[in-house]
Amino acid sequence: MIARQKLAKREAQYASEVRRLIDAGRDIMRACGTTSSPRVADIVAAAGLSNDAFYRHFSSKEALVSAIIEDGASRLGSYLAHQMAKESTPEGRVRAWVHGVMSQAADDDIAATTRAVLWNGARISDGLGSNRPSHVATLARLLRDPFAELGSRNPNADAALAAHAAIGMLSDCLGQRVRPTRAQIDHIVEFCFAAMTPRPQSRAATRQQR
Repeated sequence: MIARQKLAKREAQYASEVRRLIDAGRDIMRACGTTSSPRVADIVAAAGLSNDAFYRHFSSKEALVSAIIEDGASRLGSYLAHQMAKESTPEGRVRAWVHGVMSQAADDDIAATTRAVLWNGARISDGLGSNRPSHVATLARLLRDPFAELGSRNPNADAALAAHAAIGMLSDCLGQRVRPTRAQIDHIVEFCFAAMTPRPQSRAATRQQR
């Protein structure tokens, strides 16, 4: 009983340390922008922790950057799922997904943070190899079910293509420091619908059309 309590307390402490390091790392990245990469010393100081605490959870700064990207994708995914749940049709859920993704470039504070995190992620992606975070895959999973409902023959592949297109446009807007226009967002939505591979028609349906 005492051993379990101590273990639970230690796990809670470790989880708190990880959270503080991720939050501090993201804040320092935003402050540095796209001109410099944050130092471990700055992150540790902002988190109010020691170097030992940092390296207890992360093998390197690159590993922390990867964790920050994954955490950001998870948060965005939760937000998108919440927005999509408000819609009653698969078309509406796809639109909500696109609008939610592109909103990351519409708010100045969110855009600055997202831009800095993605910039740091690009700098460390080659060094991480197969372990680099895949935030696109995390967000693409939300499109699978509505795409399947809309008749996609391969919802996994179609969702991945649509997600890469949307994230690519988001990255362009962030890089150019511009907000996406309504026309651009609507165009991405229509692209998502057009990119889906339709299910093959049944023979009965084909004969009826003839």
